[in-house]
Amino acid sequence: MGMSSLQEIENAVKQLSAEELANFRVWFAEFDAAVWDRQFEEDVAAGRLNDLAQRALKHLREGRCTDL
Repeated sequence: MGMSSLQEIENAVKQLSAEELANFRVWFAEFDAAVWDRQFEEDVAAGRLNDLAQRALKHLREGRCTDL
C-alpha cells in the first residue's frame, strides 16, 4: 500500500462521526487480532517459536519462572 492510500485512510477516519468511529474501532480491533492470530499460527507452523518454547521450558525446569 502506498503512502497515498494510508493518507486517504487517515483522512477518511478523521471524517467519521463518533458512532462511526466507535464501530470502526471495534472492527479494527477484531481485524488486528485476526491478523495477529494468523501471523502467530504461521510462526508456529514454520517452527519460529520452537527456540523460544525450548528456552521457556528450560527456565521453568530451572525454577527461574515467577508466578504472575
